[in-house]
Parts: sequence; structure tokens; C-alpha cells
Amino acid sequence: MSADPRAVLTRPAPEPDHTVAYGDHPDHVADLREPAVSEPGGDGPARPLVVVVHGGFWRSEYDRRHTGPMAAALAALGYPVAQVEYRRTGQPGGGWPNTLTDVLAGVTALPRLAASAMPGRVPDAPPILLGHSAGGHLALYVAATAPAAVGGVLALAPVADLGEAYRRDLDSGAVAALLGGGPDEVPDRYAAADPQALVPIRPRTVVVHGERDRQVPVAMSRGFVAAARAAGSDMTLVELQECEHFGLIDPESAAWPAVVDALRSLHEDHRRIDAASRSR
Repeated sequence: MSADPRAVLTRPAPEPDHTVAYGDHPDHVADLREPAVSEPGGDGPARPLVVVVHGGFWRSEYDRRHTGPMAAALAALGYPVAQVEYRRTGQPGGGWPNTLTDVLAGVTALPRLAASAMPGRVPDAPPILLGHSAGGHLALYVAATAPAAVGGVLALAPVADLGEAYRRDLDSGAVAALLGGGPDEVPDRYAAADPQALVPIRPRTVVVHGERDRQVPVAMSRGFVAAARAAGSDMTLVELQECEHFGLIDPESAAWPAVVDALRSLHEDHRRIDAASRSR
């Protein structure tokens, strides 16, 4: 592993197996990776589709390509994977509300699109959303807004409290750029977009956060998970003592096994729920 935790952002990864469009804009696309293995038995694919929602503080400088190493590693573990793209701040159409509604549209469409592109490899069940940083915020937003479309959420160092992120001035005004101002200026947008204001979140959720995270302080996840649980959400917080922000998306990091374990726990919940629904 590189001594620079940001090295994962530019590390080469295998090309995706397919790229599909969920809308008309050039950024309304997702890269698909076929699962390398599948579990024997059963009447369909054992592992759910994982939709990866990339971070980068919603800014145009960061796109889905930096999640390539993680997506390839997940596919190697047997998960069908979709890396969804969306319009971001700093480009035409990015920011409020399109950044949020793009991801919502992508998540809603991707099970069908992935099943068509990868026949027999994608189960007929809602996907698990895996979002990192700003992508964690977007995954939580989708889960709160369209819970029936989501089979579970793995939020890695999510920006889960937009009001607090604005007050802390994370990434030099990233939240204001997304929503067009602060909570006092555009309160309706914060009410509609902030996971802290959208609890309870119905889909099962695991939040993983490193205690050494300097980009998104772990205190934000502690406060969010406490509020979500108090409101009735089925949510777990996993804190990693020796982890910073980028190790959570790096398959070569010491944090990666904890990320995989969290995904597997959601996968098992997903399978139990799917089995129960099939038996009705």
C-alpha cells in the first residue's frame, strides 16, 4: 500500500465490463462490473447488486473513476457492481437539485439496466447502496427518499449532517455550492436534502468511519447515527481507530476487511428479507 492515502484516487483499475445510460445527459451513466464468482445453490444470484456512489464533495473535479479499484475488488468478491455517475457542482446542471435527483434516478433505473446488461447475474431485488463521503450523503438521501428502491446502505465516512458540514466549512464551502447557500438562506433545501432532517431512514444502514478522518470528522457520524437510532432507524456505526478518510475505499488498506464485513452483514440481511418476501 502507498504511504499516501490519496493514491487510491488515481490508481489504475480494470475497465468496466459495460457502461449503461440511465438518462439523456452525458453524466447519466453507470459502469457495470460482472461478479467473478457466485455462491452455489439457490434459485438465482446469491449476491445483490451494489451501487457505488462516489464522493468528492459533489464537485466536478471528482468522478466515478476513482472508485474503480474498490468496484473491481467488490466484483472479485462476487458482487455485481454499478458505479453511478451524476452531475456535480462546477459543471452545467450540477448542484441543487440535479445532483440529488440524478442519483435517485440512477439508483431507481440501475437494477433493470444491470439485469439487462448482465443476464442472470443480478437478482430481482433492490440494490445495496455503497456511498463514500459526499456519495454517502447521496446514498442516505436516496434511502430516505425512495426506501422501497434500496435494499440497504453502507455509508463510508458520509457527510450525513449538511448543516454541521456547512458550519464546519468542509472542503471550503462544498455544502453551500451544492445547495446554493447556508441553512438560514435556503432552509427548505436543507430540510429536503439533509439526512439529519430525514430520519428515520427505513433501509438497514451501516455507517463506517475512521477516527483519524480529517475530511469528514467522525463526530458527525456519531451524532447522525444517534439521532437516526433515536428516531427508529435500524442503523449501526462502526468506528475504525487507525483509519483516515480514503482507506475506506482502498482495497489495499488495513480498513478494507472491515468494509467487506459490513457489506456482508448487509448482504445477509438483504438475503433474509428477500427470502421472506418470496415466501409470502
